[in-house]
Amino acid sequence: MLQKTFRNRILSLLLGICIVASLTGCGDDGAYVTKAMELIKAVDYQGALTELDNAEENGENTRLINRARGIACMGLTDYRGAIQYFEQAISDSNGVLQDIDFDLNFYLAAAYSKNEQYSEAEEIYNAILALKQDEDAYFLRGNVRMVLGNYSNAMDDFDKVVEMSPSDYDRLIEIYEVLTYFGHEEVGRDYLRVALNNGSKQMDKLMTGKIYYYLGDYQNAYIALEEARAEGIQESFLYLGKAYEATGDYNYAVNVYTSYLGKYEGNAQVYNQLGLCEMTRGEYAKALEAFQAGIQLPENTLLQTLSFNEIVAYEYLGEYEQAYELLKTYLQKYPDDEQAKREYDFLSTR
Repeated sequence: MLQKTFRNRILSLLLGICIVASLTGCGDDGAYVTKAMELIKAVDYQGALTELDNAEENGENTRLINRARGIACMGLTDYRGAIQYFEQAISDSNGVLQDIDFDLNFYLAAAYSKNEQYSEAEEIYNAILALKQDEDAYFLRGNVRMVLGNYSNAMDDFDKVVEMSPSDYDRLIEIYEVLTYFGHEEVGRDYLRVALNNGSKQMDKLMTGKIYYYLGDYQNAYIALEEARAEGIQESFLYLGKAYEATGDYNYAVNVYTSYLGKYEGNAQVYNQLGLCEMTRGEYAKALEAFQAGIQLPENTLLQTLSFNEIVAYEYLGEYEQAYELLKTYLQKYPDDEQAKREYDFLSTR
């Protein structure tokens, strides 16, 4: 019932919606485009589109306007509209290949993926790779090929990614997550085992612990992550807590997360995991407090997850009216969340 980080990532980050250029723009934005990108970052997509109309009226860069319109349309789940704007921005090229052309093609492929036009997305990645060897393009094409059921060619893409960056262990973990999502967890673990065997001397304790965690070897994960925690590596708290969660020791996991929050500035992932642990322990008021604390953090990449989990916490507390009102607002921001729509139908009957 609760939304977790991976649930949101797998069809967005891993299919390309968030891996391309940042939402800050491309460097020569006009004042209205800059304002529009700030509104997009704040999830005010309609406000952004209004600013972009102003940008057009004031003669700002047409390509950047259509790029931003495409991003706003994706936020509104108008993927057909996004495709049209990205295609228009691409067609306005002066014929000299620039970084923005690759940026726009990544966004176009993301829009095709979100619109479930996976063959078209694959063609875009083919075009990118015909011009340059790009690790992200190989990785994302591998994702699309997995969706299309082209396992062999997807594996070729993932192997190419590993060949290009054999020490990028976070990307290896992403490959593992993709393969797991599509039912090939053991193949994904093979990548991690090879990395662990080949790179153990270069890996720090945090990465060693993370890989043991994903391999399900929690005892070795504890050892490595405790050493990383002793070295003051902040991310170790998150994975150490998750390792204890995986073995059902939610009490100790809560202690790990609260220990982190007592030492360092707030972290959205830690607050979310703390809330999930408290929900599992039946401490719904404490869970709500954790989710709400995470929501208040600036520059929050987990805002959607935390917002949904806040609603669920209110449901468990029996505060259905509050949950219902929050869910209406949530669906205005995230209208393509099918799970939230089902929750809305449920709450409508309470």
